[in-house]
Amino acid sequence: MVICVHVCPPLLYVLLHKRRILIVRQHPVTSSWQRSNYLNKKTISLQTRNQNKTSSRMSSSLVVCEVDESLKEKLKKFRFRKETNNAAILMKIDMAKQLVILEEEYEDISLDDLRNELPERQPRFIVYSYKYVHTDGRVSYPLCFIFSSPVGCKPEQQMMYAGSKNQLVSAAELTKVFETRNIDDLSEEWLINKLSFFR
Repeated sequence: MVICVHVCPPLLYVLLHKRRILIVRQHPVTSSWQRSNYLNKKTISLQTRNQNKTSSRMSSSLVVCEVDESLKEKLKKFRFRKETNNAAILMKIDMAKQLVILEEEYEDISLDDLRNELPERQPRFIVYSYKYVHTDGRVSYPLCFIFSSPVGCKPEQQMMYAGSKNQLVSAAELTKVFETRNIDDLSEEWLINKLSFFR
């Protein structure tokens, strides 16, 4: 005598003959838990695929601007300057040429004064040489790269500046790289707080 036993979940067919299991196989109709698990995996897979497509489109739309050759020379000389006062190089992007160019140079300027030189709704790149007096009395002169990208900038400007930042940082050969979305944050206290992570 052969007995067919229907077991759920998961759905199985078990054939018994003389108290011995002869065949065990998965029922072709999967359980509700299995169907739900399968659908969840498919949904996650589709979401990941869509995110990858979106990221790819954004990456292709980012413009990486070249750095003007004369600016590269200026940055190189600035790195080896002998003066001990605070100084800054302010840079912008020529949108038509898609080129990072020098906008202005400043000598003996504080961050508070430099903040007043920045446009309120346009991004800017800054290389700032700062006389840093440590709490133990030591004095150093770190070169800081600051990317100012205020809230309210045009999206195309933000993307062009963001896409070109690493290119400029590489050309300037700097490691202390900071970013602010609010130019009111730019102060000596803000910079000292940022530099404290480089002790």
